[in-house]
Amino acid sequence: MASSEHSASPQAPATRVALVGVHGFGTHHLVNLDRLVAAGLVEMVAVADPNPPAPGRLAEHVAVFNNLDELLAAGTAPEIIIIATPIQTHATLGLAALASGADVYLEKPTAASMAQFQELREAAAQAGKAVQIGFQSLGSLALPALAQLISDGALGTIRGYSASGMWVRDKAYYQRSRWAGKRTINGVDVVDGVTTNPLAHAVATALHIAGINSAEAIARVDTDLYRAHDIEGDDTSTVRVVPRQGPSVMSALTVCAAADSDPFVTVHGTAAQAVFYYTEDILEITTPAGTVRQEFGRTDLLENLIAHRNNGTALLSSLENSGAFMSVLEAVRTAEDPAPIAPAHLDWIGEGMAAHPVVKDIDQWIARAVAAQATFSEIGAPWARAVPSETSLSISGVPLAEEISGQNIAQTLSPRPYLHPVTTRGGILVTAAMPLDHPWHLGASIAIPAVNNVNFWGGPSFVRDTNAYEWLADHGVVVVTSSTQDNSSCRQELSWQDPEGKTLLHETRTWSWREAGFGAWTLQLNFTLSPASDTAVVLGSPGSNGREAAGYGGFFWRFPQAERVHVRTNAHTGEDAVNGTSAPWLAFSGEFGGKEATLVFTAPPEAQDPWFVRSHDYPGVGSCLAWDKPLTLQPGEPLSRSITVTVADGLVTEEQLQHWSNTH
Repeated sequence: MASSEHSASPQAPATRVALVGVHGFGTHHLVNLDRLVAAGLVEMVAVADPNPPAPGRLAEHVAVFNNLDELLAAGTAPEIIIIATPIQTHATLGLAALASGADVYLEKPTAASMAQFQELREAAAQAGKAVQIGFQSLGSLALPALAQLISDGALGTIRGYSASGMWVRDKAYYQRSRWAGKRTINGVDVVDGVTTNPLAHAVATALHIAGINSAEAIARVDTDLYRAHDIEGDDTSTVRVVPRQGPSVMSALTVCAAADSDPFVTVHGTAAQAVFYYTEDILEITTPAGTVRQEFGRTDLLENLIAHRNNGTALLSSLENSGAFMSVLEAVRTAEDPAPIAPAHLDWIGEGMAAHPVVKDIDQWIARAVAAQATFSEIGAPWARAVPSETSLSISGVPLAEEISGQNIAQTLSPRPYLHPVTTRGGILVTAAMPLDHPWHLGASIAIPAVNNVNFWGGPSFVRDTNAYEWLADHGVVVVTSSTQDNSSCRQELSWQDPEGKTLLHETRTWSWREAGFGAWTLQLNFTLSPASDTAVVLGSPGSNGREAAGYGGFFWRFPQAERVHVRTNAHTGEDAVNGTSAPWLAFSGEFGGKEATLVFTAPPEAQDPWFVRSHDYPGVGSCLAWDKPLTLQPGEPLSRSITVTVADGLVTEEQLQHWSNTH
């Protein structure tokens, strides 16, 4: 590992160092200590481990003890004590090391609970000693370079940060010690999981890049934890850190991948994207002009701690700055136990102790979680817990749809209530939420790209001057302010709020559902939009802003991926012919997961709104309020629309089409 200007001066006397824990990650410390001893920076005085290193591994003068208490009682007087022991021992050993008067290098994670972390903070402050936490990636010289790019605005406005990690861990990994994969042992916190141990660097590095260092800077931590292995801890998880100010940090991690890949942290900017491969110290910057890749060196954290002792160099991974990561660990520790992933969603590779589970399509689920900054539950992974819903739609005891508030999703998705999942009576899923191609598509919802130039659709906004989509800080939020429900309908009042929280529109919305005959069911939506003040409100779309055939905005239904899609109205067939036309009904058929289903959309009687249709790039249908010109709502002149959707198994017949289109 290359050292930088943070390294200790070569004229400084060698620092007396002891190592507690010589196996596991302790072997890496032994190799590094060999290097620093040879360089004259370190005098290695002692090690402690109940299982001592192999004979001849250490120099003759290095004392060997069973534990830290014996090491300290023998008068070895180390100036720095490195602790590379199981998680549940970190706090106890760290406190003992500080009490001895030594500075401490404490392997990650800092401790097994927030209470232990606070105890270490107080002890370090009282002793006046330094504690470096072993997040080695924070020594990368790529980090200050990336920080400068962010500060200079080279990436534009930062939309969010994410950490992605896919590794492989077999059965033997969780048999290597009694604490591996445990949440507790005999009532003692361990908290060993993918988020807090093997891929903890991903989380800590992302938090560092985001400038989130302390627990006090965090508003909340959302956890969504799973396990494929027969363990207590999590091995496949999403965790979202929402700070009090600034964009969120999303991590999507697994040790149940098909193969190891380099984990990375992504900075999502409006002008460029930065990807930091923290194990390789490689930084990639991608702009419309292409991708630039640069390799960096790294400052060794032990050298940095020595430099801190000798000349006051700032610690790169201080105890104090691990507070944000400890908030993540505490959230994992106190979360409900990780949910097991059902065998149907796993492939087991290998035999015996070398066998390891692979979560099916985990690479795609991680990519989707990162793109949407959403949990596995929120993006609908088939093995994930269901997202708590605000309203449930069912007929004769058969659940058919759930309404999600959407208030926890990323601001750039324009948070709003939406229906998902929606199914046929036969159980075929016919909605998609936060798909990888357009994460801001949310099942069935009302979404408008421009309301007084506020984006209530999500994603980038179409800009007439550049004739292109651009990421802007213009995303609004739709909030349900009241809701009443019975067995067949739900009536809601909603507030459409701009980024500053000002209400632009009031909405009254009613969902109702009923049998439709022929084994189908019908969903009806009635909504009314009214300006919230005594000034007019202008509704717009990319189409009204100059983009041809893209006047979407209003009611929109996003389908999951489908095969053999067939779109038609009473007069036209196919996406190109139907898109932008007005028709009394539109039928969308296809194979969803290998099963055929049809949805028949009946146009609102209040206006001849054009249909927006996509079937090639992605599957979706909308009824458009501002197709090719803006629509102005005057105070006291509300806009009302009624949309009916019939959801049916199979391919519909002409008889069914006539029946449904005539009865709505």
